[in-house]
Amino acid sequence: MAEELFYATGKRKTAIARVWMRPGNGQIAINKRPLDEYLVQESDRMMVMEPFKVADVVDKFDLYVNVRGGGISGQAGAIRHGISRALVAMDPELRAPLKKGGFLTRDSRMKERKKYGQPGARARFQYSKR
Repeated sequence: MAEELFYATGKRKTAIARVWMRPGNGQIAINKRPLDEYLVQESDRMMVMEPFKVADVVDKFDLYVNVRGGGISGQAGAIRHGISRALVAMDPELRAPLKKGGFLTRDSRMKERKKYGQPGARARFQYSKR
């Protein structure tokens, strides 16, 4: 019997996480490193674990995550998005509680581009009246 493997992609800012999920005992590897070694901040680790708590499947799946781009917090958000999508791929019944929690919505906030003739995205050069 082939073991079921679920795949999903999560995104946040410029970070892209590819998540593979299979039934197991809760081991999470991010870029071939353990969760607590890769995500040092407790808030980032909690963010990644939230979809499991909502779906009530904590420590029932092993994850292999490949994430690139962005910073650590953006990557944590991308991983959370990917985990949520993988959970829905595994069990469509979980779509409603995950959607209600806002885990399936792609956070579209991005860095605004710098405009020409200005020092930054919105900053203007200092104005001198005299």
